[in-house]
Amino acid sequence: MTTATSADYKVGLTWRSLAAGLMAVSAGVFSQGVNAQLRVDISGVGATQYPIAIADFANSPSAQSISEVIRADLSRSGQFQIVSAAGANLNVNSDINFESWRNKGADYLAYGSVEQSGGQYTVQYRLVDNVSQAELDGIAFTGSEKELRRMSHQIADRIYEKITGVRGVFSTRLAYVLQTGNGYELQVADADGQNPQVMLRSKQSIISPAWSPDGSKIAYVSFEAEKPVVYVQTLANGKREAVANFKGNNSAPTWAPNGNQLAVVLSRDGISQIYTINADGSGLRRVMRSPLIDTEPVYTPDGGSLVFTSDRGGNPQIYKVPVNGGEASRITFNGGYNISPEVSPDGNNLVYVTRRNGAYRIALQDLQGGGEQLLTTGPDDQSPSFAPNGMQVLYSTTQGGQSVLAVTSVDGRVRQTLSSPNGKVREPTCGPFTD
Repeated sequence: MTTATSADYKVGLTWRSLAAGLMAVSAGVFSQGVNAQLRVDISGVGATQYPIAIADFANSPSAQSISEVIRADLSRSGQFQIVSAAGANLNVNSDINFESWRNKGADYLAYGSVEQSGGQYTVQYRLVDNVSQAELDGIAFTGSEKELRRMSHQIADRIYEKITGVRGVFSTRLAYVLQTGNGYELQVADADGQNPQVMLRSKQSIISPAWSPDGSKIAYVSFEAEKPVVYVQTLANGKREAVANFKGNNSAPTWAPNGNQLAVVLSRDGISQIYTINADGSGLRRVMRSPLIDTEPVYTPDGGSLVFTSDRGGNPQIYKVPVNGGEASRITFNGGYNISPEVSPDGNNLVYVTRRNGAYRIALQDLQGGGEQLLTTGPDDQSPSFAPNGMQVLYSTTQGGQSVLAVTSVDGRVRQTLSSPNGKVREPTCGPFTD
């Protein structure tokens, strides 16, 4: 981690991107696929674990992989204990011996069938409660062979929600920056790190990716114009536009909940300040005036306020201001260095990077009561991002000298590491729910 200095403040980039630096530039390229998947390692278990058996789905050579994806999704959450279903030989119409499965230790059982007709696959699944001896869920999905993995994630999402009461995030996506020997790539992958796609390649830094609320676009900062410029890129076709390319530095984009505006940080007037701008680059408006750096804005879920980082009090802390302007109020008081805020989807919690005893760690603060919990141990944890259900926090960290992505549950009990064999992964952000 590069420690922020007074010279860094004058540059006026986002706090999380101070270490990225200015480099020589090349043009970006849109690419639909890459070979390297993120590797996932899991440690810890949740406070409550639900014992469930996932039987191999019948009638298709792809059926076993469907059940494997579902098992992996539920295991990764740390909230499920997977009970062996080896040799079950069930299909979607099977009669279930609830007592037998309960005796095996499975309170729940998921099973199903896959049928192929031409190039289309129909996946049918059932979820039963072996304790109450009742069916909890049943549905069929249809799609092509390449959509089988997506359908598997959708089934895992339904299982998660039916049992926990919280919407699952296995069908959502991640965005992150991969730094390789040849430069930088902005990548989008499934929530489990599979199916990565390259949205942009550049020989210069790419920083601060941010999802639009509907998941169709990503805003980010690229240095290819020999200075930081904010772009918005449509994922479906790779088309992009520069929406903030003013004099000085343009950085730290974040989307308003309505998807029509962004907040950005500009140094056009000599020092980094927060502005709002329409998604097409029109309607620029300064939120407030400060004699010192204001940066890293994020909207509250209601769209009425911005939470941001500022050193106006002498050291970096987190503040809140109405989006239409007004007096800013300080939020963080624990520790002398708190940056990179993000508000939970329900608006009740705040995550941020805090420096404690020289280590950069991820902290969670209750916005109502003010209580703080340190979720990670450091020494270099950065860029926290809430999963769209608010149950997990994605962040970047360093392990064995390598930059990797990690996920922690909001109670700090369960952690995952997502690493790439091809380079350093950083600047992660969780994608939203999509229909």
